[in-house]
Amino acid sequence: MSPSPDSRHRRRWSMAEAGTRPGVLNELIFLLLWLLLFTRLDSAVGKDLAAADANALTLQSIERAMHIDIEWSVNDWLAGNPILGHLAVYLYRLYYVVVAGVLLWVFLRHADVYRKVRRTMVAMTALVLPVYWAAPMSPPRSALPGAVDVVARYDILDQASRQSWTSPSHYTAMPSLHVGWALWCAIAAWSALRGTHPRLALLAWLFPLLMAADVLATANHYVLDIVGSVALLAVSVVAASAWGSSTGWTPGATRRTPPTVAE
Repeated sequence: MSPSPDSRHRRRWSMAEAGTRPGVLNELIFLLLWLLLFTRLDSAVGKDLAAADANALTLQSIERAMHIDIEWSVNDWLAGNPILGHLAVYLYRLYYVVVAGVLLWVFLRHADVYRKVRRTMVAMTALVLPVYWAAPMSPPRSALPGAVDVVARYDILDQASRQSWTSPSHYTAMPSLHVGWALWCAIAAWSALRGTHPRLALLAWLFPLLMAADVLATANHYVLDIVGSVALLAVSVVAASAWGSSTGWTPGATRRTPPTVAE
């Protein structure tokens, strides 16, 4: 039985994609526009502060019932260690440098992996917004009695006292995108290195573990927020895989003539 025209088309485009890199300018424009759109939409959700506080109280009750309500104890420990507190704030504020670095690295060195992880990144930002809209969540620093806002105490960007993209007034703690992006970095590095450097690929997963500890200790997220981040990444990977298998086109891709496949 000869393959269908649709399957032949997908095969041709998958062969064209392998090892090729999207156009730099087109890709940069696409990512910047997508980031701008996401930040605009993100700032518009999580405005119902009463609902955010109520959801936070419900989440705290669930965690107490599950005996995983460790946020206050780890926050109290970090608040009493100024040196570690400063380091935690550096990680919390500057993690996006790692995200940008990983994105650039896979773009330059692993074109086939880049296409997959870029789709995952876009899927994450698209899928998280409905969650933020439907379930605003106050972070522990504002909803947990006695919690210390460690980032505000040692803020390296002096943004804690005013609204900005690093210190938003909207409450979108569930899931944690700090942990979500750290997980994205790990899966990107793991995908790129697992074939040639498997041990180094495993080390990449230390980054999301460190970020998870950071957001808990700085009182910015709950344990279940981290669980939500894992779920977000998993769903985004599935969505990105479905996207990649259904079409050979990706935003910003350089137009190429598909190679002829012998039939």
